[in-house]
Amino acid sequence: MRHRTDFERVAPDVREVLDTLRTAAELGSDSFGAYVISMASNASDVLAVELLQKDARLAASGELGRACPGGTLRVVPLFETVKDLRGAGSVIRKLLSIDWYRQHIIKNHNGHQEVMVGYSDSGKDAGRFTAAWELYKAQEDIVAACNEYGIKVTLFHGRGGSIGRGGGPTYMAIQSQPPGSVMGTLRSTEQGEMVQAKFGLPQTAVRQLEIYTTAVLLATLRPPQLPREEKWRNLMEDISKISCQCYRNVVYENPEFLSYFHEATPQSELGFLNIGSRPTRRKSSTGIGSLRAIPWVFAWTQTRFVLPAWLGVGAGLKGACEKGQTEELKAMYKEWPFFQSTIDLIEMVLGKADIPIAKHYDEVLVSQKRQELGEQLRNELITTGKFVLAVSGHEKPQQNNRSLRKLIESRLPFLNPINMLQVEILKRLRCDDDNLKARDALLITINGIAAGMRNTG
Repeated sequence: MRHRTDFERVAPDVREVLDTLRTAAELGSDSFGAYVISMASNASDVLAVELLQKDARLAASGELGRACPGGTLRVVPLFETVKDLRGAGSVIRKLLSIDWYRQHIIKNHNGHQEVMVGYSDSGKDAGRFTAAWELYKAQEDIVAACNEYGIKVTLFHGRGGSIGRGGGPTYMAIQSQPPGSVMGTLRSTEQGEMVQAKFGLPQTAVRQLEIYTTAVLLATLRPPQLPREEKWRNLMEDISKISCQCYRNVVYENPEFLSYFHEATPQSELGFLNIGSRPTRRKSSTGIGSLRAIPWVFAWTQTRFVLPAWLGVGAGLKGACEKGQTEELKAMYKEWPFFQSTIDLIEMVLGKADIPIAKHYDEVLVSQKRQELGEQLRNELITTGKFVLAVSGHEKPQQNNRSLRKLIESRLPFLNPINMLQVEILKRLRCDDDNLKARDALLITINGIAAGMRNTG
């Protein structure tokens, strides 16, 4: 009775975790997938779950009077922020250096360690370019750590549907992973709106599985090339540093940016929509840091500015080009699949971005004193386009993908009027929050723009 009394004194959130692990122990691991630890940063994050699992299985088997079915759940650390990605390899090494943990992986999980890397929060934290480079290096380090201890690894990619959250063509994404990171296995998330688009019909579902299978087999049998020269990695570091600094100076250091974001986008109104499985914020504060990555990207996609996918990229490439590295960047684009994929995805975003539409949102919805910030950001988008095309050698975005360019252009006669309507509805709704008809109309415009842009968050 004493144990039960102590258990009842535990805080509700702690009790929920203990109850979850108890249920998992009673039902067995065959009924579940992996236990993913969000925002993992230390080896103790994984060890704590393993300890709780062990305790739950002992307690459950005592109550059941028999051994628990199946084995323990796979415990998967999820590294999300840039800081945590940089330390991911060290965390895995620390775990595998523990004899008990290594033997546990060998005995209970066939010598197989699963590690998840997050594209959403790293992109919101440092910008798309820096996030892409940090993810690449983190995967290299995780693979190296597992190889040192003779443990197989499966990388679990927590991607979103949009470029700003790591989305993009599946085949291209898999083929641009670091060599050795796809050894016959790969796991990836698919966002809700993309599940319907990719797997909603039997024919399209089979096609998607063919793409996944082909890409994984090719990446395993014929791994992508490493950077040809060490100076390419050094150049990536330089571009990434400038890109991250530019991004953070705008998003986190500019005191006017948060207010501009709320005025220029429908972010505040997204709460009216009964969609999404989680709150828009992780905690009650109002800063960008607490905002989840999905509404962050969703809001900018609605205005056709798509800021999270390109901000900082132009500054980084400009810095390299002004140092006389243009030809080196062109060589990297031609010979390094990872760099080519990164540039191509940004170029795809540039093809979807629309400066006149974004400017219209500013002119109608943004206060006069913050319109200068919008003008600066639009100039930054122009700079990004200029230097991305200089690196790819294209005259205009999507020059090497005419079918996609035509597809985007074919949607414009429908998208542009919907954006104009959304601006007017937002203007009216912000004068009268209780206007239910305006709320319903806003929902229709949001769905229309999301369908036309083929992305939400």
